[in-house]
Formats: sequence, structure tokens, C-alpha cells
Amino acid sequence: MSRITQRRRVSHVAAGAATQRPETLAVEEPLEIRLNGTPLSVTMRTPGSDVELAQGFLLTEGIISGRADVLSARYCGTPAGPNTYNVLDVTLAPSVPPPTVDVTRNFYTTSSCGICGKASLDAVQLASRYCPGDDPVSVTAAAITAMPDRLRSAQDVFDRTGGLHAAALFCSDGSVLVVREDIGRHNAVDKVIGWALERDRIPLSGTVLLVSGRASFELTQKAVMAGIPVLAALSAPSSLAVDLASQSGLTLVAFLRGDSMNVYSRADRIVG
Repeated sequence: MSRITQRRRVSHVAAGAATQRPETLAVEEPLEIRLNGTPLSVTMRTPGSDVELAQGFLLTEGIISGRADVLSARYCGTPAGPNTYNVLDVTLAPSVPPPTVDVTRNFYTTSSCGICGKASLDAVQLASRYCPGDDPVSVTAAAITAMPDRLRSAQDVFDRTGGLHAAALFCSDGSVLVVREDIGRHNAVDKVIGWALERDRIPLSGTVLLVSGRASFELTQKAVMAGIPVLAALSAPSSLAVDLASQSGLTLVAFLRGDSMNVYSRADRIVG
């Protein structure tokens, strides 16, 4: 499999002088996800934890609901060349219906190309098997504000490249369950959700999902689909993310910096 990082030589310019030096870059490669042999989606990702990524993606898109829905996941090559570990074929259990053509087409839509409005909110509500609003979890403010440092200390590849997003799952007491890094913020979230699915921890009741960037509609949707009751982000939320969190009963925390935060929905879960 491709490495997570690569070394390249660059010209470093400072104070008008240029020097040659090696730099470490995060690898970005396509991953094609196939479903029962049929191409479903292509995402640009950092190689590693690809099975988690695929399973998290399938769960957050409403195709599967648990580990039992997946029979196998294997890398496959192409007739024209060797196995590049960039194509992953997932075989579903016979009882799991494949996605419709319209849904498959929608997998290529992201928050940057027009997904918006009440129809999007209603679609998530109808598709989710879990209701974050019913989760009775509470989290202390001290536990929440300690999470960014714990996430940052686990970002090994970011330390070497400065070019990766990260996502982490925490227990309500602030203890870390899992951290994943990726060139794409949505991939990092899919990887941690896929990790939980592998361990039969879906829905992710009583947990906090922390993301290293902003809280977009897409990431909020993934939290709702996985039954996560609290989503926290270091940066800003979007308006549609706040709408979805409010409608779903998910606690949305953003601008989590130092000992301060903004809580946009279900603030009753943040205590102390």
C-alpha cells in the first residue's frame, strides 16, 4: 500500500535567499469504493484505514446500519494493471438492498456544490436510523475544552506534514476512543465512524465527535447518521449545520478554543 507521507525536495526562500531542503508531504490518492463489484463513489483520501473509511461512508449514507451488513471488503486490481490499493470492493449481506441510481449519483455531491435547504434536512431525518435527540448524555465544559489538546497530541502525521484534518471520538468523560487523520475532513470522520462500526458500537451513544476544522452540513449529517449526540468543532459552523443539529437534537459546539466555546443547539448537555 502507498505510504501516508512522501519526501520531496523544495526551494525554501527566506530573507531573499533560497536553499534546497527536503519536505514531508501528506499523500493524496483516489479511493474508488465499489459495492458488490459496481463502482459507487470516488474520494480523494490519505491511504490508510480504507476499510473503516468505506464502512463509515456506507453507514453515513444510509446504506448499512451495522457490521453485520458487510460480508467482506477487499482491495482489487484492474484488467489493465496491478493492484494499486486504490479500489476497494465491499460485499453486502444478501439482506441489504443496494442504493438506487439516484442516491448513487448524489454521492458525488458535496456541501460545496449546492446541497442546501429544507429538503436536505428532511432527507437526513428520514434516512437516519438513530435519533441523537433522545440521548441523555451530558458532558462537562472542562471535558470538552480539554479535547482539542488531546486530539492535537495524537496527530502524528500532521506534525510531519501540516496538511491533514483530524477527527476523534471521545467518551463523555473526555477519554479518547479513536483518532484518525486524512487529507479530507469528511474522510477522517468516516474513518472514526467506520472504526466504531467494526466494533459494533453503532449507534455511538454517549460520545463526542471532535473535528479539527469547521462544522459543515456534511459532517453534521454524518454525526446524526451514526447516532452521535455531541459534535464539536475547532472552527465555525455553517448555518445549515446549525439547522440540522437543532432539528435532530444534536448538541453542536463550535469555536472551541482554550476555555471558551459557542454552543448552537442542545446546550443543556454541556454542564458545569
